[in-house]
Amino acid sequence: MDKLTFGWEEWVSLPDLGLPAIKAKVDTGARTSALHAHDIEVFGPAKTPKVRFNVHPVSGRDDISITCSAPLVDRREVTSSNGEAEQRFVISSELHVGGQTWPIEITLTNRASMNSRMLLGRQALNDHISISPTERHLQPELSYEDYHSASLKKGAPKRALRIAVLSREDNYSTRRLVEVGETRGHVVEVIDTTRCYMAINTMAPEVHYDGKRLPRYDAVIPRIGASVTPYGTAVIRQFEAIGTYCVNGSAGITASRDKLHAHQVLATKRIGMPSTAFAASPKDTSNLMALVGTAPLIVKLLESTQGKGVVLAETKKAAESVIDAFRGLKANFLVQDFVKEAAGEDIRCLVIAGKVVAAMKRTGAEGDFRSNLHRGGSAKVVRITKEERDTAVRAARAFGLGKAGVDLLRSTSGPKVLEVNSSPGFEGIENATGKDIVGKLYDEIETRVRPQPARKRRS
Repeated sequence: MDKLTFGWEEWVSLPDLGLPAIKAKVDTGARTSALHAHDIEVFGPAKTPKVRFNVHPVSGRDDISITCSAPLVDRREVTSSNGEAEQRFVISSELHVGGQTWPIEITLTNRASMNSRMLLGRQALNDHISISPTERHLQPELSYEDYHSASLKKGAPKRALRIAVLSREDNYSTRRLVEVGETRGHVVEVIDTTRCYMAINTMAPEVHYDGKRLPRYDAVIPRIGASVTPYGTAVIRQFEAIGTYCVNGSAGITASRDKLHAHQVLATKRIGMPSTAFAASPKDTSNLMALVGTAPLIVKLLESTQGKGVVLAETKKAAESVIDAFRGLKANFLVQDFVKEAAGEDIRCLVIAGKVVAAMKRTGAEGDFRSNLHRGGSAKVVRITKEERDTAVRAARAFGLGKAGVDLLRSTSGPKVLEVNSSPGFEGIENATGKDIVGKLYDEIETRVRPQPARKRRS
C-alpha cells in the first residue's frame, strides 16, 4: 500500500455498513476503533450471531439514521479515556480512505456527546500510515451530501435482515419463507399472531410475545388466517406504529377480507368484477336478485374462504331458498352474477410490488364450479393478456397490498376480479409455474429496507 498521512481528524467511509461519509477522530491512545451506534440488538443463532444497530453519521442530525447489521466478532470490555469500563460488541468492516481499503475491528458504543461519530484506534492504523497530530483532513474530503442523494439507496450493501413472519400454521408457505430467507443470510422468526400482546401509548408503542418485548424487525410478513383477522390486523397496526415495514398493511388486509368492502373498493377504482348486490332485509330478496341478473346466481358468505360458503343457485327458486337459509342463520352474504363462460376456471395472478410475477389457471374438480386447489382443483401455468395483467396490478394497488393473489374470471366483456387475497399461498403457484415466488418477495423486501435519502434542511 502507498504511504498515507493522517491528521487528527479524517473523512472515512465504511462501505460494508452503508456509511459513505463519516468524520473520524484519530486517537493513537486508544487500541480499538469505535463507532457511534444506538438501538444495538443481537440476533440470529448462537453459533453465528449478528448485531443490528442504527448510526447517526452526521453530528447534530438525528433525522439522518442508517440501519446497519454485521456478524458479531466478539464482546469485550473497553476502558474509555475517562477510565470507565464498558462491555461492547465488536464487529469487522472494511475502512476506505484515500482510495485504499483494509479491514478493521470496530466496537459499538453511544458517542452522542462526541462531535466525531467515529474514533480510529491503533489497530486500524497500519504500518503505512503516519500521523501529523496538529493537522486535519489530509486525506480527500468526503461529503455529507451523499446522505441526501439517491446514490445512498442504490449503493447500500446487502445486509442480514431480521424478519418476522406472522403465522399460526406450520405449512408450505411458512416453511418456504423461513427457508428462503435463511438461505439469503437473513434471520426469520415465526410469530404466532394470537400470542402477541401490545403496549399502546404515544411515546413508545411495543409488541410483546411470551413475556418479552419483540425487537425492532426490518420487515414483517403477515400470514394471518381469516378467523383471527381483527386481532391480526391490530398487531400489524402496532408494528406500523413502531415504523416497521409490513409487506401488507392492516388497512389493505381488513378491506380485502370483507368481501362487501372489497367489492366496493374495486367498484370505486372502476375495476371489472361480476355484478354484485347486498341487502340486510329479507323483504328485498327479489329486488336483490334482479339487480344482479337472471339465474344462475352465486350466493357468497362475506366471511367465506377457500371456496367455503359459496353456493351456485341454478334457478331463481334455488337462489331464493339459499338466501332464505343464509338469512335464517343470520349470516351476512352477497349475491353475484355467475360468469358462465368462465366454465369453472379462474386465473390466479400473484402480484408482488406492483408486478405480476406468476400466473396459473385453476380448474375445479369434476362437477364443481369452484376452482380452489384446497377443494381438489388443479392448476397449470397460463399466459395472461396485457389487460388481465393490468387488472391484477390495479386490484392489488387498490388495497395497497405489496403481496396479493388476484383471482380473475375470463368473461366476454373482459377480465373480472373475483377476489383479492392478502395472504395467498405459495405451494400451488410455485409448483404450477416452477418459479421461486418467495425469492421475488425477498427481492422486494431487501429493496424496501435500503436507507432512504434524508431531506435537506432549509437554511
